Amino acid sequence: MRIDLEKILINKISTVSLLKTDVQNWQSKGQKVVFTNGVFDLLHIGHITYLAKAAELGEKLIIGLNADNSVRRIKGESRPVNDQNNRAAILAALFFVDAVVLFDEDTPLNLISTLLPDILVKGADYSVENIVGSKEVLANGGEVKTIDFVKGYSSTAIIEKIRQQIPGKA
Repeated sequence: MRIDLEKILINKISTVSLLKTDVQNWQSKGQKVVFTNGVFDLLHIGHITYLAKAAELGEKLIIGLNADNSVRRIKGESRPVNDQNNRAAILAALFFVDAVVLFDEDTPLNLISTLLPDILVKGADYSVENIVGSKEVLANGGEVKTIDFVKGYSSTAIIEKIRQQIPGKA
């Protein structure tokens, strides 16, 4: 089996304007569009589990990916470890991801308000009323759901573990 990674990346990594048209087309066919967002810096089993569960909630999964500048503002100057192009390509390569779109703001509010997915998903560490974009999605007749994380996995914890293994860097 030959995988054409270039074709996958071209077809899945999108812009907001192109993705808005895709979302409208999918919704017109009765396909439920699920949206989630995050940094996804070092992809791990916690991310994969979370994203797979999100994908099961509908027919199309969109990931809003924090651009590098956004990650630095939120996580600090040492992040991201992987740049936005690498993170987007890795996410786009997942078979259950239908689209990846970068956003440079600190929150995906503008992105969510533009795309208006049927289902907005975040981790269960958020309450529905505190999820950015929940008001907009609910006002449009959509749903907001939370998914439990796999305990013990986070990019920050992995990075810290690596740092502790480097002499003089702990």
